[in-house]
Amino acid sequence: MVACLSSMRCSASFHAAPVSSPAHILSPPKNKRAEAANLFFETRVVTMAAAPRKLTIGIIGFGNFGQFLAKTFTQQGHRVIGSSRADYTAQAQEVGAEFVKSPDEMLDLSPDVVILSMSIMSFESVLARLPLERFSSKLIVDVLSVKVFPHDVLLKTLPADADILCTHPMFGPESGRHGWTGLPMVYDAVRVADKGRVEAFLGMFAEAGCSMVEMSCEEHDAYAASTQFVTHFTGRVLGGLG
Repeated sequence: MVACLSSMRCSASFHAAPVSSPAHILSPPKNKRAEAANLFFETRVVTMAAAPRKLTIGIIGFGNFGQFLAKTFTQQGHRVIGSSRADYTAQAQEVGAEFVKSPDEMLDLSPDVVILSMSIMSFESVLARLPLERFSSKLIVDVLSVKVFPHDVLLKTLPADADILCTHPMFGPESGRHGWTGLPMVYDAVRVADKGRVEAFLGMFAEAGCSMVEMSCEEHDAYAASTQFVTHFTGRVLGGLG
């Protein structure tokens, strides 16, 4: 059964993965900080079912990372529509997606989810140019590597009835080129009315084999500020893949 979400966080029906799980064990930590990071990671890995329904997903910013996500999503049977300033029609066809010239055209196709896939530097300026009133009742997902910043911007700028999911897939076209199994997907369900839609979206990453890590945006950025934590956190997962 797919686990349920509360309006702000995942409910207790998400279960922490056993500490003894082979996919999540590396050599003993070398110091207290690494040990703390190890424990912090373990207590936030949750078990999720695969996506229970097929989604239509719009990706604004269809560069390398957007195309990388689209390839796996379309392989799972989801419809993906990319939009970007540059013309990525050919690249979209290569990964089984569609491409349109503008966010308005994408929204005309009624996506369930809109992923914002742009750089940290351009995040606010791109948002300012988007038809944000049309994001009403949509699930809006960011994929930035910092989390408090998009969390605050999205809460400030999006319609009140838009669901917000802040995520950090801690992998990319290089580290995930052979698949996503065991790679960490960090998320925070910031504002959720349609719980089933969020479960379906996160279920796509679970279906691909990601280690699903529930973590608040504040916790993510506090720990990510420590280079040692990020190195240990990512290396630990990749090392577990053998």
